[in-house]
Amino acid sequence: MDNARYKKKTGILGGTFNPIHIGHLMLAENALEYCGLDEVLIMPSGCSYFKDQRSVADPVHRLKMAELAISDNDKFVISPIEVERGGFTYTYETLEILCRETPNTRYYYIIGADTLFSMETWKKPDVIFSKCTVVCAKRNGVDDKALLKKAEELKEKYDAEVIIMDTPEIPVSSTVVREMMKKGMSCRYYLDDKVIKYIKDNGLYLNLTD
Repeated sequence: MDNARYKKKTGILGGTFNPIHIGHLMLAENALEYCGLDEVLIMPSGCSYFKDQRSVADPVHRLKMAELAISDNDKFVISPIEVERGGFTYTYETLEILCRETPNTRYYYIIGADTLFSMETWKKPDVIFSKCTVVCAKRNGVDDKALLKKAEELKEKYDAEVIIMDTPEIPVSSTVVREMMKKGMSCRYYLDDKVIKYIKDNGLYLNLTD
């Protein structure tokens, strides 16, 4: 793939961010440095067809929490593109819009290792792989050889460009954070202090403590 024609390298970290936590931010920061990106778009999902929406906070709240979490990093940029679209949002559509609006930008879609094995089940994976470079972070529990083999298979089948990123894994998830909140446990250092305050002020999760 000829990347010389692109003037800008922009990462995309998408997700439900329910809520956004330190693991998300460190993944974005590591990709920024590892790939020499100019910026990373933090992109909360709208209505994902993969998720049970009953357990997901309103998109407006998730977007605001993401804005607060990245407010002190000028290399991170909030993207409301999926929140603002109605109905189910699909990654291929998002990439088509971004590439059409900014044709001189090369996009780097940041994922965890487990996601690489499921991307072919996403809607129009051929379009996704044609519109971006995939940056895949290694994770504990995922065999490195299997990961490299999958990247090679995607290269052969879709001409996908996959970068395997060796980066420390932060053992935290939004599910774990929500469970901690329900139990009244402190989520300090798991979440940005501004996000914790926003959650408390808006009553998004139960029994949150400092």
